[in-house]
Amino acid sequence: MCCITILTKKGVEMPTVLTVSKQHAEGKLALMQLTAGGIAGLSEICLLHPLDVIKTRFQLQKAGTSAQYSSLGHCFTDMYRTEGLLSFYKGILPPIMAETPKRGTKFLVFEQYKRLFLLFDGISQPYVFLLAGFLSGCTEAFVVNPFETVKVRLQSERVAFAAQQNAFTLAREILKKDGFGLRGLNKGLTATICRHGIFNLCYFGFYHNARVLLTAEGEALSIPFRLLLGFIAGSLASVCNIPWDVAKSRIQGPQPEPNSIKYKSTVQTIRLVVKEEGCVSYNKPVCLMFHESLVNINCLFLGI
Repeated sequence: MCCITILTKKGVEMPTVLTVSKQHAEGKLALMQLTAGGIAGLSEICLLHPLDVIKTRFQLQKAGTSAQYSSLGHCFTDMYRTEGLLSFYKGILPPIMAETPKRGTKFLVFEQYKRLFLLFDGISQPYVFLLAGFLSGCTEAFVVNPFETVKVRLQSERVAFAAQQNAFTLAREILKKDGFGLRGLNKGLTATICRHGIFNLCYFGFYHNARVLLTAEGEALSIPFRLLLGFIAGSLASVCNIPWDVAKSRIQGPQPEPNSIKYKSTVQTIRLVVKEEGCVSYNKPVCLMFHESLVNINCLFLGI
Protein backbone atom coordinates (compact mmCIF):
# COMPACT_ATOMS: atom_id res chain seq x y z
CA MET A 1 0.00 0.00 0.00
CA CYS A 2 1.35 3.45 -0.85
CA CYS A 3 0.22 6.96 0.10
CA ILE A 4 0.40 9.96 -2.27
CA THR A 5 -0.25 13.51 -1.05
CA ILE A 6 -2.18 15.75 -3.48
CA LEU A 7 -1.98 19.55 -3.08
CA THR A 8 -5.28 21.36 -3.92
CA LYS A 9 -5.67 24.92 -5.22
CA LYS A 10 -6.20 26.24 -1.67
CA GLY A 11 -3.01 24.60 -0.50
CA VAL A 12 -4.79 21.94 1.53
CA GLU A 13 -3.02 18.61 1.52
CA MET A 14 -5.27 15.65 0.82
CA PRO A 15 -3.72 12.20 1.23
CA THR A 16 -4.85 9.70 -1.35
CA VAL A 17 -4.25 6.01 -0.67
CA LEU A 18 -3.56 3.72 -3.61
CA THR A 19 -3.83 0.00 -2.84
CA VAL A 20 -1.73 -2.38 -4.92
CA SER A 21 -3.64 -5.57 -5.56
CA LYS A 22 -2.63 -8.51 -3.39
CA GLN A 23 -2.27 -10.73 -6.42
CA HIS A 24 0.15 -8.31 -8.10
CA ALA A 25 2.25 -8.03 -4.91
CA GLU A 26 2.46 -11.81 -4.56
CA GLY A 27 3.44 -12.19 -8.21
CA LYS A 28 6.17 -9.57 -7.82
CA LEU A 29 7.50 -11.32 -4.69
CA ALA A 30 7.55 -14.68 -6.49
CA LEU A 31 9.45 -13.12 -9.40
CA MET A 32 11.99 -11.60 -6.99
CA GLN A 33 12.48 -14.98 -5.28
CA LEU A 34 12.92 -16.70 -8.64
CA THR A 35 15.39 -14.08 -9.93
CA ALA A 36 17.46 -13.89 -6.74
CA GLY A 37 17.68 -17.66 -6.53
CA GLY A 38 18.74 -17.91 -10.16
CA ILE A 39 21.48 -15.28 -9.80
CA ALA A 40 22.79 -16.98 -6.66
CA GLY A 41 22.92 -20.34 -8.43
CA LEU A 42 24.75 -18.98 -11.46
CA SER A 43 27.31 -17.25 -9.23
CA GLU A 44 27.90 -20.50 -7.37
CA ILE A 45 28.58 -22.46 -10.55
CA CYS A 46 31.06 -19.97 -11.97
CA LEU A 47 33.04 -19.82 -8.72
CA LEU A 48 32.83 -23.36 -7.37
CA HIS A 49 32.42 -25.79 -10.27
CA PRO A 50 36.07 -26.98 -10.03
CA LEU A 51 35.36 -28.17 -6.47
CA ASP A 52 32.30 -30.01 -7.73
CA VAL A 53 34.40 -31.83 -10.35
CA ILE A 54 36.96 -32.88 -7.72
CA LYS A 55 34.16 -33.94 -5.37
CA THR A 56 32.65 -36.16 -8.06
CA ARG A 57 36.03 -37.75 -8.82
CA PHE A 58 36.44 -38.67 -5.14
CA GLN A 59 32.91 -40.04 -4.94
CA LEU A 60 33.38 -42.26 -8.00
CA GLN A 61 36.72 -43.78 -7.10
CA LYS A 62 36.82 -47.11 -5.31
CA ALA A 63 39.39 -47.92 -2.65
CA GLY A 64 42.33 -49.98 -3.88
CA THR A 65 42.11 -48.99 -7.54
CA SER A 66 45.20 -47.98 -9.50
CA ALA A 67 43.80 -44.53 -10.33
CA GLN A 68 43.31 -43.61 -6.68
CA TYR A 69 43.47 -39.96 -5.57
CA SER A 70 45.23 -39.83 -2.21
CA SER A 71 44.30 -36.26 -1.32
CA LEU A 72 42.63 -33.10 -2.57
CA GLY A 73 46.01 -31.70 -3.66
CA HIS A 74 46.91 -34.91 -5.48
CA CYS A 75 43.61 -34.87 -7.37
CA PHE A 76 44.09 -31.23 -8.34
CA THR A 77 47.68 -31.63 -9.57
CA ASP A 78 46.98 -34.93 -11.35
CA MET A 79 44.00 -33.49 -13.23
CA TYR A 80 45.96 -30.36 -14.16
CA ARG A 81 48.95 -32.37 -15.38
CA THR A 82 47.10 -35.07 -17.35
CA GLU A 83 43.91 -33.31 -18.47
CA GLY A 84 44.71 -29.59 -18.48
CA LEU A 85 43.31 -26.53 -16.71
CA LEU A 86 39.95 -26.68 -18.49
CA SER A 87 39.31 -30.14 -17.05
CA PHE A 88 38.10 -28.43 -13.87
CA TYR A 89 35.19 -27.08 -15.88
CA LYS A 90 34.09 -30.40 -17.35
CA GLY A 91 30.32 -30.75 -17.33
CA ILE A 92 29.71 -27.07 -16.57
CA LEU A 93 27.07 -26.54 -19.27
CA PRO A 94 24.35 -28.79 -17.75
CA PRO A 95 24.45 -27.07 -14.33
CA ILE A 96 24.49 -23.63 -15.97
CA MET A 97 21.35 -24.59 -17.85
CA ALA A 98 19.75 -26.15 -14.78
CA GLU A 99 20.95 -23.93 -11.95
CA THR A 100 18.78 -20.89 -12.58
CA PRO A 101 15.50 -22.86 -12.61
CA LYS A 102 16.85 -25.08 -9.83
CA ARG A 103 17.68 -22.27 -7.41
CA GLY A 104 14.58 -20.36 -8.42
CA THR A 105 12.47 -23.46 -7.81
CA LYS A 106 14.15 -24.09 -4.43
CA PHE A 107 13.18 -20.76 -2.88
CA LEU A 108 9.94 -20.12 -4.76
CA VAL A 109 8.49 -23.58 -4.05
CA PHE A 110 9.67 -23.47 -0.43
CA GLU A 111 7.65 -20.30 0.12
CA GLN A 112 4.57 -21.84 -1.50
CA TYR A 113 4.79 -25.04 0.56
CA LYS A 114 5.34 -22.96 3.70
CA ARG A 115 2.21 -20.93 3.05
CA LEU A 116 0.25 -24.13 2.40
CA PHE A 117 1.29 -25.81 5.67
CA LEU A 118 0.65 -22.63 7.67
CA LEU A 119 -3.03 -23.02 6.77
CA PHE A 120 -3.21 -26.14 8.95
CA ASP A 121 -3.58 -25.36 12.65
CA GLY A 122 -2.33 -28.80 13.68
CA ILE A 123 1.19 -28.22 12.28
CA SER A 124 3.47 -26.12 14.49
CA GLN A 125 5.81 -23.60 12.89
CA PRO A 126 9.07 -25.59 13.36
CA TYR A 127 7.56 -28.54 11.49
CA VAL A 128 6.24 -26.23 8.78
CA PHE A 129 9.81 -25.20 7.93
CA LEU A 130 11.01 -28.82 7.94
CA LEU A 131 8.17 -30.13 5.77
CA ALA A 132 8.31 -27.22 3.34
CA GLY A 133 12.08 -27.65 3.03
CA PHE A 134 11.84 -31.39 2.36
CA LEU A 135 9.10 -31.07 -0.28
CA SER A 136 10.84 -28.15 -2.00
CA GLY A 137 13.94 -30.34 -2.32
CA CYS A 138 11.91 -33.22 -3.76
CA THR A 139 10.33 -30.87 -6.31
CA GLU A 140 13.73 -29.41 -7.19
CA ALA A 141 15.13 -32.91 -7.82
CA PHE A 142 12.73 -33.54 -10.71
CA VAL A 143 13.96 -30.35 -12.40
CA VAL A 144 17.68 -30.98 -12.00
CA ASN A 145 18.15 -34.77 -12.30
CA PRO A 146 18.51 -35.09 -16.12
CA PHE A 147 21.17 -32.36 -16.06
CA GLU A 148 22.95 -34.09 -13.16
CA THR A 149 23.12 -37.35 -15.14
CA VAL A 150 24.89 -35.64 -18.03
CA LYS A 151 27.14 -33.63 -15.70
CA VAL A 152 28.38 -36.65 -13.73
CA ARG A 153 29.13 -38.57 -16.92
CA LEU A 154 31.19 -35.67 -18.28
CA GLN A 155 33.02 -35.08 -15.00
CA SER A 156 33.99 -38.74 -14.70
CA GLU A 157 35.82 -38.89 -18.05
CA ARG A 158 39.60 -38.70 -17.58
CA VAL A 159 40.41 -37.19 -20.94
CA ALA A 160 41.47 -33.73 -22.04
CA PHE A 161 38.69 -31.14 -22.17
CA ALA A 162 39.15 -30.65 -25.93
CA ALA A 163 38.80 -34.40 -26.58
CA GLN A 164 35.53 -34.66 -24.70
CA GLN A 165 32.15 -34.71 -26.43
CA ASN A 166 29.84 -31.83 -25.58
CA ALA A 167 26.86 -32.01 -23.26
CA PHE A 168 24.25 -31.93 -26.03
CA THR A 169 25.87 -34.82 -27.89
CA LEU A 170 26.06 -36.90 -24.72
CA ALA A 171 22.45 -36.12 -23.80
CA ARG A 172 21.26 -37.20 -27.26
CA GLU A 173 23.35 -40.36 -26.97
CA ILE A 174 21.79 -41.24 -23.61
CA LEU A 175 18.30 -40.50 -24.91
CA LYS A 176 18.81 -42.64 -28.00
CA LYS A 177 20.26 -45.58 -26.09
CA ASP A 178 18.31 -45.59 -22.80
CA GLY A 179 15.53 -43.02 -23.15
CA PHE A 180 14.33 -40.43 -20.64
CA GLY A 181 13.38 -42.88 -17.89
CA LEU A 182 15.18 -44.31 -14.88
CA ARG A 183 17.75 -46.09 -17.05
CA GLY A 184 18.45 -43.01 -19.15
CA LEU A 185 18.49 -39.29 -18.40
CA ASN A 186 16.60 -39.80 -15.15
CA LYS A 187 18.97 -42.43 -13.79
CA GLY A 188 19.48 -42.02 -10.05
CA LEU A 189 16.27 -40.02 -9.59
CA THR A 190 15.49 -41.56 -6.19
CA ALA A 191 18.97 -40.71 -4.90
CA THR A 192 18.61 -37.16 -6.23
CA ILE A 193 15.23 -36.78 -4.49
CA CYS A 194 16.76 -37.97 -1.20
CA ARG A 195 19.80 -35.74 -1.70
CA HIS A 196 17.85 -32.54 -2.34
CA GLY A 197 15.00 -33.35 0.04
CA ILE A 198 17.31 -34.01 3.00
CA PHE A 199 19.54 -31.04 2.20
CA ASN A 200 16.62 -28.60 2.03
CA LEU A 201 15.00 -30.13 5.13
CA CYS A 202 18.17 -29.56 7.17
CA TYR A 203 19.01 -26.19 5.65
CA PHE A 204 15.62 -24.48 5.70
CA GLY A 205 14.59 -26.23 8.92
CA PHE A 206 17.67 -25.09 10.84
CA TYR A 207 17.98 -21.63 9.29
CA HIS A 208 14.38 -20.47 9.68
CA ASN A 209 13.82 -22.06 13.10
CA ALA A 210 17.05 -20.48 14.36
CA ARG A 211 15.92 -17.09 13.06
CA VAL A 212 12.65 -17.40 14.97
CA LEU A 213 14.41 -18.44 18.20
CA LEU A 214 17.14 -15.79 18.05
CA THR A 215 15.09 -12.73 17.12
CA ALA A 216 12.10 -10.95 18.59
CA GLU A 217 8.91 -10.72 16.55
CA GLY A 218 9.32 -8.21 13.73
CA GLU A 219 13.07 -7.86 14.31
CA ALA A 220 15.41 -8.39 11.35
CA LEU A 221 18.73 -10.23 11.57
CA SER A 222 21.89 -8.38 10.63
CA ILE A 223 23.67 -9.47 7.45
CA PRO A 224 26.73 -10.94 9.27
CA PHE A 225 24.45 -13.00 11.50
CA ARG A 226 22.44 -14.20 8.51
CA LEU A 227 25.67 -15.25 6.80
CA LEU A 228 26.78 -17.14 9.92
CA LEU A 229 23.44 -18.93 10.19
CA GLY A 230 23.60 -19.78 6.49
CA PHE A 231 27.09 -21.24 6.88
CA ILE A 232 26.07 -23.38 9.86
CA ALA A 233 22.85 -24.53 8.18
CA GLY A 234 24.67 -25.33 4.94
CA SER A 235 27.43 -27.25 6.72
CA LEU A 236 24.91 -29.30 8.70
CA ALA A 237 22.85 -30.04 5.59
CA SER A 238 25.93 -31.02 3.58
CA VAL A 239 27.16 -33.48 6.20
CA CYS A 240 23.74 -35.14 6.40
CA ASN A 241 23.59 -35.16 2.61
CA ILE A 242 26.90 -36.89 1.76
CA PRO A 243 25.73 -40.56 1.66
CA TRP A 244 22.91 -39.74 -0.75
CA ASP A 245 25.20 -37.62 -2.91
CA VAL A 246 27.77 -40.43 -3.12
CA ALA A 247 25.01 -42.91 -4.04
CA LYS A 248 23.76 -40.57 -6.77
CA SER A 249 27.23 -40.23 -8.28
CA ARG A 250 27.83 -44.00 -8.21
CA ILE A 251 24.50 -44.72 -9.91
CA GLN A 252 24.79 -41.98 -12.55
CA GLY A 253 28.52 -42.43 -13.20
CA PRO A 254 30.27 -45.20 -15.14
CA GLN A 255 29.86 -48.67 -13.64
CA PRO A 256 33.00 -50.64 -12.62
CA GLU A 257 32.17 -53.35 -15.17
CA PRO A 258 31.05 -51.99 -18.57
CA ASN A 259 28.50 -54.74 -19.27
CA SER A 260 26.93 -55.04 -15.82
CA ILE A 261 25.13 -52.65 -13.48
CA LYS A 262 26.64 -52.82 -10.01
CA TYR A 263 24.93 -49.82 -8.42
CA LYS A 264 21.22 -50.35 -9.02
CA SER A 265 19.29 -48.43 -6.37
CA THR A 266 19.90 -45.86 -3.66
CA VAL A 267 19.69 -48.08 -0.57
CA GLN A 268 21.51 -50.95 -2.30
CA THR A 269 24.33 -48.59 -3.32
CA ILE A 270 24.73 -47.13 0.19
CA ARG A 271 24.85 -50.62 1.72
CA LEU A 272 27.29 -51.88 -0.90
CA VAL A 273 29.68 -48.95 -0.44
CA VAL A 274 29.66 -49.41 3.35
CA LYS A 275 30.19 -53.18 2.99
CA GLU A 276 33.07 -52.93 0.50
CA GLU A 277 34.74 -49.66 1.50
CA GLY A 278 33.47 -48.84 4.98
CA CYS A 279 31.77 -45.73 6.34
CA VAL A 280 35.02 -43.79 5.90
CA SER A 281 34.40 -43.80 2.13
CA TYR A 282 31.63 -41.25 2.68
CA ASN A 283 34.21 -38.81 4.06
CA LYS A 284 36.07 -38.65 0.73
CA PRO A 285 34.31 -35.53 -0.62
CA VAL A 286 35.12 -33.34 2.39
CA CYS A 287 35.04 -30.23 0.18
CA LEU A 288 31.32 -30.86 -0.34
CA MET A 289 30.60 -29.37 3.10
CA PHE A 290 32.36 -26.11 2.26
CA HIS A 291 30.93 -26.13 -1.26
CA GLU A 292 27.32 -26.25 -0.09
CA SER A 293 27.96 -23.85 2.78
CA LEU A 294 29.39 -21.24 0.42
CA VAL A 295 26.34 -21.67 -1.79
CA ASN A 296 24.06 -20.77 1.09
CA ILE A 297 26.21 -17.78 2.10
CA ASN A 298 25.97 -16.58 -1.49
CA CYS A 299 22.19 -16.98 -1.53
CA LEU A 300 21.75 -15.21 1.79
CA PHE A 301 24.01 -12.35 0.74
CA LEU A 302 21.69 -11.78 -2.22
CA GLY A 303 18.81 -11.42 0.20
CA ILE A 304 17.10 -14.79 -0.02
